[in-house]
Amino acid sequence: MVDQLQGTWKSISCENFEEYMKELGIGRASRKLGCLAKPTVTINTDGHVITIKTKSIFKNDEISFKLREEFAGSTTGSPKTKSTVTLDDNSLLQVQDWNGKEITVRRKLADGKMVVESTVNNVICTRTYERV
Repeated sequence: MVDQLQGTWKSISCENFEEYMKELGIGRASRKLGCLAKPTVTINTDGHVITIKTKSIFKNDEISFKLREEFAGSTTGSPKTKSTVTLDDNSLLQVQDWNGKEITVRRKLADGKMVVESTVNNVICTRTYERV
C-alpha cells in the first residue's frame, strides 16, 4: 500500500477545509490563507521509514515515521503533537493528539488519485491529489 502512495502529488480539490480548521481553533486569517493553498505532497520510503513532505506557498511540513510507532511532531503555531500511523483498510491511517483533540488523517488511493480525509470531532475535510 505504501509503495502505491510513493511519489509526488498535487492538490486538485479541497472540501470543507475552513470548517475543519475552525474546529481545530485556527484563527480566521490563517483559515483564509490555508484555503488558498494548493499543497504538493511527496511520499517516500527508506527501509522502514516513511517520509511525507507537504509544501505550499504558505507552509511546509515534514514527518518521518515507522508504522505502528508513536512519533512527536509540531505544527506551526500549535503545541507539539503525538501521532501513530498504521495500515488500515488499504490506507495509511494517522491518529494524532493535537492540543487535546484527536485528529485522524486517512491517505488512500481512489481511481488513481490520492484522497486524504482529515477528521476532528465530526468535521471531515477531504483533499484530492493527482500524481505529478
